[in-house]
Amino acid sequence: MIRITASIAIDERAISESFVRASGPGGQNVNKVSTAVQLRFDPAEAGLPDEVVARLRRLAGKRFTQEGTLLIAAQRHRTQERNRAAALENLVRLIQRAAEPPKKRVATRPTAASRRRRLQTKAHRGRIKQTRSSPTTDE
Repeated sequence: MIRITASIAIDERAISESFVRASGPGGQNVNKVSTAVQLRFDPAEAGLPDEVVARLRRLAGKRFTQEGTLLIAAQRHRTQERNRAAALENLVRLIQRAAEPPKKRVATRPTAASRRRRLQTKAHRGRIKQTRSSPTTDE
């Protein structure tokens, strides 16, 4: 079990990893060694609460596949171990962010002074625009 928060832990069986060749610089090893990691996480198998899964889907965006799995790729480092640790760290960080409940918005009303300032600004702009218009003839 991987501990995410005090109340949330995910089952390691919900995570699968595959190694692919990384793009970018890497010297002689770039075409021989599969150092990039593709980590797949299935939230249905992990036993996460529904509200956390919903927030995770929103946070992950395009990283969620059609099958409902989360795909995280890591290829920044030159070794499999470091890329593997980076991918797992990204997953844990993403789930921790999803586990935080959103703050409730407290509805507020504009103050009387701010309403008054707004109306004064509108009246001032109206007067400025009125002076720009061509004068009318009363003949």
